[in-house]
Amino acid sequence: MRIRLERPEDAPTIRALTDAAFKGMPFSNQTEAKVIDALRAAGALTLSLVATEGSEIVGHVAFSPVKINGEASDWYGLGPVSVWPDRQRTGIGQALIRDGIRRLRSLSAGGCVLFGNPAYYRRFGFESDPDLYDVDAPPGAFQRLPLNSSRPRGEVSFHPAFEVS
Repeated sequence: MRIRLERPEDAPTIRALTDAAFKGMPFSNQTEAKVIDALRAAGALTLSLVATEGSEIVGHVAFSPVKINGEASDWYGLGPVSVWPDRQRTGIGQALIRDGIRRLRSLSAGGCVLFGNPAYYRRFGFESDPDLYDVDAPPGAFQRLPLNSSRPRGEVSFHPAFEVS
């Protein structure tokens, strides 16, 4: 498996992959592919990585800027992360997340936030922090990972692309 930056011709496959990965998931509102498309259209995909095996795209992860207390920051949101259903639980998603975090560090990012299962994301160093929050997040689902000594406090807001329906 190789991980590389998305190319323009990858967009239709990323859309299909994301739709398939989230289909029927009880926590999903089935808009994840639209969110990625909207982030791409807005020029707000800081990192859009695909995992490939041969010429086949088997996974994708997106990272986009977030605001803290309404101000631009050097923090980023992780998600969505998608793997074809028949390839889930094989380490593809983990590899994409680890590579993305490594690339954020190389960009001198302050940190990364996400909505997700604490039991899963703890392995990457994510944890809940009451000082950094999203008012719409279920308890414990909003998590942060500092990538330097930056420890901002306040409300995090994701790009407006996350509000598509």
